[in-house]
Parts: sequence; structure tokens; C-alpha cells
Amino acid sequence: MRCGGVLPEVEIVCETWGALSPAQDNAVLILTGLSPGAHARSSADDPTPGWWEEMIGPGQAIDTNRFHVVCVNSLGSCHGSTGPASIDPRTGERYRLRFPVLTIEDIATAAHAALEQVGLRRLRAVVGPSLGGMTALAYAILFPDDVRDLVTISSAPRATPFATAIRSLQRECIRSDPEWRKGDYPPERGPETGLRLARKLGLITYRSAQEWRERFGRERIAGAGPPEMFGPEFEIEAYLEMHAQKFARSFDANCYLYLSRAMDLFDVAEHGGSVETGLGRIRAERTLVVGVETDFLFPIDQQEEIARILANAGRRVSMVRLASIQGHDSFLVDMDRFGPVIAEFLCRD
Repeated sequence: MRCGGVLPEVEIVCETWGALSPAQDNAVLILTGLSPGAHARSSADDPTPGWWEEMIGPGQAIDTNRFHVVCVNSLGSCHGSTGPASIDPRTGERYRLRFPVLTIEDIATAAHAALEQVGLRRLRAVVGPSLGGMTALAYAILFPDDVRDLVTISSAPRATPFATAIRSLQRECIRSDPEWRKGDYPPERGPETGLRLARKLGLITYRSAQEWRERFGRERIAGAGPPEMFGPEFEIEAYLEMHAQKFARSFDANCYLYLSRAMDLFDVAEHGGSVETGLGRIRAERTLVVGVETDFLFPIDQQEEIARILANAGRRVSMVRLASIQGHDSFLVDMDRFGPVIAEFLCRD
């Protein structure tokens, strides 16, 4: 691992769609954000909708009639890949906080090793949103000869102080929950309150104030009786609570802590002494950088920084600003804007 420590065995979960060409030159790697697993698209084996259902598929932006699409679950996650919730084969117990410090570079390296295991090396494209965009940058820096085209969406070469502050508070919510027990909680009973609060804070930052205003306004919870003292009264409160409860029941708290900190630790400048030198290691033939004007977690100026530095290094780069009102989460919901941009980029030979 980049910051020390060793994982003696690593499992990486991935899902694939579309056929690999005889020349093996049509593989597209999808790297995920913090919370999703590898199930980005429904399939015959798993017909439930994926987290990027409207982006990947036959005739869609990432066209499975044309590309062999591979989505990898991040190292450190709790959706099947090795992480803090996994069993350490050396002890027979869960890693918990004995899991080594996790970095974005470790996630990229694990994804690369997994693809090597199945015989994939040179990729037609690497695509990543949010944390996945950071991982895509790391992948292209660490393995520059293996990436033909690069797509980063709502990403960053390093976290802003604002984003770090938000994630630090989210981690404190979890660690302050007595049920966290310094990471040594039983699998069936974790720090649900802390994880709920962390998720609520995250949800608030994933969308824009404009969207919250247009979507909820001042609406009260319909059909509810008199609220308890200081209890939920507005629709926005009910929305946050519903999604926070769902998340807390499906995601491991220690995994959340590790992945969250990995985002804050990531700094392209560590690959050569400056952001310019780090990004200069990328040798992709073409890069698409997509940002959203209402995203204040990964602000548009960070996307412009990536594009500007790559252009100054002589790389072919396209920078696209989108006016979506859904903030950082726009790449998950605003397919009318995102789909055509990604489709047009990938269709070029």
C-alpha cells in the first residue's frame, strides 16, 4: 500500500457489459464514486437498475454495442472488494481499523491489477466521476501507456479546503457515535446514527441550493400529525432522513471513513512536486474534462485547472461546462446534458 502496510490477498469485484473485440481494443473502464458498487448497469445476471443505468447500454452514451465496459468496485469499499469490513486471512477477523491507510493511488493500482488478471491492459478509455475521477487521474498518471482516452467528471487534482472540511465533519459524525466503538463494532450493529448524519451532510453538498429551492420550497410533510419538538416538519427533512436511513443500512461505517479520507489525501502534486508535473505524466491521446457550474464540492474551476494544465502540456483536451442545477450529483441524474457530451467524445476514433 502507498502509505505502508500490506494486504496479503485482495479481491476486486467488477461487472462487465458488451463484448470484447478480437483486437481487445474496445475496453472502457468505469471507476466509481464513494458509495456505488460495480453494478453500474442492469444485466441478465442482475436485472436491478444500476447506478449509471441511463449512461451505459446498447445505443447509449457508453455504447455496449461498441464497447466492452468494465466497472470496478473500489478497493476499500464494502460492495465485495477487499476493505475494512473484509476478513483478514492472517487473523480470521475483520480488518476494521487494522486495514492500512487507503489512498486513491491504491484504488487505481488495485483496479489495474484486476484488469491484468483478466488480460486487459491497454484501455480504449478510462471514465470516472467524483472520487472515480480522482482515481481515473491516478490511473492515467501511474499507468500512462495503458490509457488511450481519459474522461474525468466533476473531479479534482486535489481536494479544496472546503471539501476536506465537509468530509472531516462527516467522519467526526461517525467517530462521535458511541456505537462506533473505535471501529470495533459488530457487523450487525454499527454507528447508524453517525452514518446517517454523515450521509445527510453529504446529500446537502451533493446538490445545489437552487435545486433544493425548486424541488422542495417550503413544503411541509404531507399527512403528518403535529411534529415532535424540533422534529422533522419540512419535506426536505423527510427526504434527507429517508435517504440517510437507506444508506446507513447498506454501507459500512469504517469503509466510509477510509474512502472519505482517501479523497482528502489525494494530491496530484505528489507525483513530481507540482500539479503541473503530476498531470504532465498523463499521456492519453485525448482527455475530456466535464464540470458543473453549480457544483461547490468539486467546483468548476478545478475542472478548468485540469484542462488548462493538460492543454499547456500539449495534450488534446476538451473542457465542457454544464449548467445542470443538480450540483455535484448531476452526472447521476442529468442525462440529457451528460449523455450527449460523453457519447460525442467516445464516438471519435
